[in-house]
Amino acid sequence: MDNLRGAILMVLAMLGFAIEDSFIKLMGDALPVGQILIMLGIGGSVVFAVIVLLQRRALFEPAMLGGPVIVRGIGEIVGTVCFISAIVFTPLSTASAILQATPLVVTLGAALFLGETVGWRRWAAIAVGFIGVMMIIRPGLEGFSPLSLFALCGVFGLATRDVATRRISPDLSTMQLSFLGFLVLVPAGLILLPLTGQRLAPLDARLMVLMVSAISIGVFAYYAIVAAMRVGEVSFVSPFRYTRLIFALVLGITFFGERPDMMTLLGAAVIVASGIYTVLRERKHRAKAVRSPSQA
Repeated sequence: MDNLRGAILMVLAMLGFAIEDSFIKLMGDALPVGQILIMLGIGGSVVFAVIVLLQRRALFEPAMLGGPVIVRGIGEIVGTVCFISAIVFTPLSTASAILQATPLVVTLGAALFLGETVGWRRWAAIAVGFIGVMMIIRPGLEGFSPLSLFALCGVFGLATRDVATRRISPDLSTMQLSFLGFLVLVPAGLILLPLTGQRLAPLDARLMVLMVSAISIGVFAYYAIVAAMRVGEVSFVSPFRYTRLIFALVLGITFFGERPDMMTLLGAAVIVASGIYTVLRERKHRAKAVRSPSQA
């Protein structure tokens, strides 16, 4: 029953993130990416600051100056800037499909930088997953768009954030890290505006509603994903992350008139299959680790 509740929460979280992405894409027609980052950063950091204070924790602690926290912040900035750019400038379905490769890159990073054991089967799954990414991006072919590289850079940024998080002291709470994660987006947006030659755009009622909705749904989705990982077994719940792609496809087709071609759909299927296989292999590896050495 706990696994079922966890799966439902994970699906709801992915639906929330897909809707949030749709709102960001709608705002992208009228607002520069830097301004979107500033507004999301302010809104999200205020919400999580309130939560941290209600938990009687400090907003800033000396441990936040540690290397892993700084690396996490850099990954957050790169990942969020690039993924929001991908949402704004490329089809939502394409950006979301490429994003599904993030868990594979996290596994790669954990093996290279954290010394985690990854056997040949999971290495093969990672390689196949990247083939799926290449099927979507199609570098050197007629369907290639340089803008799709924003999503790929976003994957590596978000994976860097997740790998660095594993090295952060447990003394820092999830809510504190979330507060910092949103806070760093504000200076990132302020720097991005002059770099791209853009200025702050005026906000009308429609844009305000979209921004408040994006922040609210994003916070809900974050809570849902945290609750899902706490309620159910990680290995059971994690594959339901890929429902985000289904929701993105439906929203992209319904509201943005997107028509993903067969190669994009096949590439997405390859990425998802590789990711799910990696999760299942990791579950089996951990189950056997206490009894005997295992080829993951």
